Amino acid sequence: MAALLLAGCGGGDGDSKAKDKIAGADTGETASASPSASASSSSGRPKITFPSGVKNVFEDTKSGDATKDAVLADSALSVNSVDEAIFKGSTSTEALGFYNAGKALSSSITYVQGYIDDGDTWVGETRYFDRKVTLSGAKEAYVTYCSDESKSFIKVKKTGKVKNTPTTADSYVLYHTTLAQNAAGVWQTTNVVSNRGAKECQP
Repeated sequence: MAALLLAGCGGGDGDSKAKDKIAGADTGETASASPSASASSSSGRPKITFPSGVKNVFEDTKSGDATKDAVLADSALSVNSVDEAIFKGSTSTEALGFYNAGKALSSSITYVQGYIDDGDTWVGETRYFDRKVTLSGAKEAYVTYCSDESKSFIKVKKTGKVKNTPTTADSYVLYHTTLAQNAAGVWQTTNVVSNRGAKECQP
């Protein structure tokens, strides 16, 4: 469930699941000094784990083009890395800095910290669909996609209470992301902009 942006709180309503799941989007941040991405020195990629009761489902994983498929795969891992940080209650997870860089990383950290400060996490399932890739040169790409948060909900860690909010147009979010391939060959998300309630993503 990405919301800041990747998601602060989408509508300012503490009882809303509209905490966009992708940290950083819509914050308008221009952080002059972004946290540096601590990519693993080895070729191994960090393992991302979710607790039971939560799931991100990514559609449109195959485009027929190997490069675009690699971009889509790392884009999904970027989303998952932010959610893993929320579940672990930490902004220093290995995956967060591995799959995100620049503005996307700094906004993701701010987003995750918002969940930590509020004592929240989320449960349920978020679906990502209509994912499209546009390549720009050899090492830059743009990915747009929609998210369906109608089946994911904010959960208060201390009490275990789940805030079951009704599905509205704001349960659907349009994302525009920029990715850059680093020296290790990882397509890192470097910028994210979201539009909650976008008509393009409505069912």
